[in-house]
Amino acid sequence: MIDSHAHLDSPRYDQDREALLQRAWAAGVHEILSIGIGEGPDTMHRALELSREYSGRPGIPKIRASAGIHPHEARLADEPALAKLDSLLQEPEVLACGEIGLDYFYEHSPREVQKSVFARQMEIAADRRKPIIIHCRPSGTTSDAWDDTLDMLQSQWSRTGLGGILHCFTGEWRHARAAMDLGFLISFAGNVTFPKAQAIRDAAAAVPLDHMLIETDAPFLAPMPNRGKRNEPAWVKEVAATIAEVRGIEPREVQARTTANFGLLFRLPTAAATHDLDP
Repeated sequence: MIDSHAHLDSPRYDQDREALLQRAWAAGVHEILSIGIGEGPDTMHRALELSREYSGRPGIPKIRASAGIHPHEARLADEPALAKLDSLLQEPEVLACGEIGLDYFYEHSPREVQKSVFARQMEIAADRRKPIIIHCRPSGTTSDAWDDTLDMLQSQWSRTGLGGILHCFTGEWRHARAAMDLGFLISFAGNVTFPKAQAIRDAAAAVPLDHMLIETDAPFLAPMPNRGKRNEPAWVKEVAATIAEVRGIEPREVQARTTANFGLLFRLPTAAATHDLDP
């Protein structure tokens, strides 16, 4: 399996990060995309540092990295921060720009600032030929952030042909369909296992398996039966199990297909995982 979205640089892992990575390996998680947003632009390099720190260690998943400025910290995206992002995206271990996008729920940064910074980051990612990882959270029961995000992706990203990932998908089927038409994969996190998350499970049943990824968003959103605890990459298997259940297939197929999808998006050898699937 691949955990396609985990915040391995979280301070919540400082005391046992290596043990956590060993547990992930033992659970069958052999690659992790460590999301490089840090606690803000000043620390978005930490994911890359972890990728290098643990590179080649036996019994430890291969750590890939991203880099980006989260919409919460968009107000901090000055020119030095954007130059730092540009520099990080030139590093071979950094696969993607993200997570970036729009968050109208908390609005830690004003909406217009979020849009401006989102657009700038898409420009930088396009120049460096890196896919993007999207964070999108609407203000409540409306689809305001989804509508704005998809409009911006259509007008400012689709022409690149680079695609990306809708991380921790919580939208409606129409949002997923529109994103897939733009070349995006839809990623499901631990909240797909929550008892009241039927709408997310419905989306997981509808999204074609060859357009899907699985993730933990660790240390957040621990899946059942560990809800409320600090999440960790080993538990991505619970996400795969729930998706398999709603689709009426074996977890092994979800694991293998999502691993292959990750490899295809980022042009990695993991795409070869398809040979493990039954005809």
